[in-house]
Amino acid sequence: MWYTSSLKYKDKFKEENPRHVAIIMDGNGRWANKKGKMRILGHKEGFKAVKKAVKFSIMNNLKILTLYAFSSENWNRPVFEIKSLMELFFFALDSEINNFKKFNIRLKVIGDITHFNKKLQKRIHQVEKITLNNNGLILNIAANYGGRWDIIQSVKKIVKKVQNGVLQTEKIEEKTITQYLSTSELLPVDLVIRTGGEKRISNFLLWQIAYSELYFTDVLWPDFNDCSFQNAIDSFISRERRFGGFKKI
Repeated sequence: MWYTSSLKYKDKFKEENPRHVAIIMDGNGRWANKKGKMRILGHKEGFKAVKKAVKFSIMNNLKILTLYAFSSENWNRPVFEIKSLMELFFFALDSEINNFKKFNIRLKVIGDITHFNKKLQKRIHQVEKITLNNNGLILNIAANYGGRWDIIQSVKKIVKKVQNGVLQTEKIEEKTITQYLSTSELLPVDLVIRTGGEKRISNFLLWQIAYSELYFTDVLWPDFNDCSFQNAIDSFISRERRFGGFKKI
């Protein structure tokens, strides 16, 4: 199995490690272009990097790993690339289900998956149901996800509550919005990592990362490995999180 040998290192976990890490996995296409290969081959190598990141997360006892797999803007890509990405997503679900079971991983998918074909939607629901009671790492995949979409969905649910007389307008607070986001049951995001050299958020978890630490690296996603992940963790640990407060002396 692809992470069996690493589980013995779980005692290396430090209390100051982030509990919830979110990653914008950028650079698959550029990785492929640099090597003169088709973009889909970059995505396949990116899938291997996902498995390494999951292994690292288990090894370091992280609680939640959120991966930005497909944004709501990615539909603007060539049809062949989108089709290949959907096929790769289905393959990943099928090929990793036994590992999810064996290593107690719970799969959660956030985003508007109604735009995916029925076969893929069904498989997502099946794997989520199969792993629902697993209490190890939560692998949270953002697919056809956008931060603005997430906030809009939350607002719509709140408006319906107000219209039905269940919620009073003056009672709406920040935690009300949070309660109806797709990540409502998850711990706050501690660290956001973006690979590929770009330094922007790209409509990812806009509400949830208001006070998250951000880490940008030039490493293209297929090349992201344990060392790359550890560098991000070390950067996180070295920072003082004040959440709008003052610096400790």
